[in-house]
Amino acid sequence: MAGAPLLRVARPTDDLERLLPFYRDGLGLQVLYRFDDHEGFHGVMLGHPRAPWHLEFTRVEGHAAGRAPTEDNLLVLYLPDADEWRAATQRMADAGFAPVASFNPYWDQRGLTYEDPDGWRVVLQNDGWTL
Repeated sequence: MAGAPLLRVARPTDDLERLLPFYRDGLGLQVLYRFDDHEGFHGVMLGHPRAPWHLEFTRVEGHAAGRAPTEDNLLVLYLPDADEWRAATQRMADAGFAPVASFNPYWDQRGLTYEDPDGWRVVLQNDGWTL
């Protein structure tokens, strides 16, 4: 592989506007792009402008996306710098989001887990990760 591939994590939701405060205000992601009625789909992409990844949430009329299938469906964001991690968890608190107990207790050792309005979970992990 010549370079690392770009990553898009995409999933449906029943309410784009309910998700935005969690990912934008709480996690601090930026709205990179929005679209309306693209062949019946509406969506928003969030991330960091220079990051090689982003999240896409879509909604389509007449289709119920429902909630996360389990409490162990996770997106893990590694924040090795303690000050950066504290700032991230404070931003979640300031946006009105409280941590929840992780299904897997491993994530509670060095991180905090949050649940979005659809029941999907995000871990803010105060740790680094290498291959």
